[in-house]
Amino acid sequence: MMQGQNVFFAIGLAQKAGKLASGDYAVTNALKTGKVKLLLIAKDCAENSKEKLLYLCQLHKVKTLEVLDRTKLGMAVGKGQRTAVAVLNDNFVKMILK
Repeated sequence: MMQGQNVFFAIGLAQKAGKLASGDYAVTNALKTGKVKLLLIAKDCAENSKEKLLYLCQLHKVKTLEVLDRTKLGMAVGKGQRTAVAVLNDNFVKMILK
């Protein structure tokens, strides 16, 4: 898996390409509709939120990774703090997991 700045860069690139979902509603909706290829969860995510997201990922067979913190995850997508971002494209998943 990529580390630190490289993950930050890959997330930003995926956001610019329109291949990410971020924010509670968008991530949950993308998970329920089967669009998510990889879910990135902030390391400092609240336990309740994490459990809900992990349950949905298990239900829809989506791989998860804990990366960065909420502030850095939000900065990577050019928004405020983010608990999780969903990667919607296999090529970006490969880039992040490399």
